[in-house]
Amino acid sequence: MTDSSLLFKQSPSKQRLLNKSPLNKSSLAKSSNRRQVLKSAAAAVGAVGLSPFAMMGAAQAESVAQSKPQPKPKPSRGIQGLVAPELDVSHWIDGDGNPTSAFSVAEHRGKWVYLKCFQEWCPACHSVGFPNLQKLKAAFPDDSKIVAAVIQTTFEGHAINNVAALRKNQLRYDLNLPFGHDPGNTELSHKDPGHYPSTMRAYRTGGTPWVTLIDPNGVVAFDGFHINIEQLISYLQENT
Repeated sequence: MTDSSLLFKQSPSKQRLLNKSPLNKSSLAKSSNRRQVLKSAAAAVGAVGLSPFAMMGAAQAESVAQSKPQPKPKPSRGIQGLVAPELDVSHWIDGDGNPTSAFSVAEHRGKWVYLKCFQEWCPACHSVGFPNLQKLKAAFPDDSKIVAAVIQTTFEGHAINNVAALRKNQLRYDLNLPFGHDPGNTELSHKDPGHYPSTMRAYRTGGTPWVTLIDPNGVVAFDGFHINIEQLISYLQENT
């Protein structure tokens, strides 16, 4: 797992990077109810604690719920509960490896969206992240319920985590999906937020691998390093 905590330590103005577009009350209620259901549907491994897919088991969650309410700490990563911002990634290839237009989150409103961030040299991306994505696509081979896109958020090791890694991993994992490359701006200082990939800044990712699950209303239902893919698949099969 590759951590990007340096980005947020060096970005005191990071709150301004979040998309806080308003939703109508009906959409917010639906998204809130859906996140409550998802709490029992999937558990994250090493994910952000405030996520509805957090590591906490059912028994522990019940115990906490019965205890005296505690103020929720402000999350340092992720944007769970907020409207998912549009991606600002210029380089994309389609499932055949050809240049294609940018993947749009907004265009898939009404469906679930699964965004996977990776880096070529990230061990967990290959041991967990991509295999999980393979399982998801095997369960939902078409895009009728959930669509997926992969983004290489390169914030280090640019010589290895390069554009060529997109097609390499499409073929390696037999994933007929759009892949994007988001390298940030290496001409800027590490102290400048613009040095880092736009996806990392907008979605406040914690590094790689990173999963963002967006519900049909366009709200981030989960984000974290890993997700229990079997429980997610089961939930989507039973509730969509």
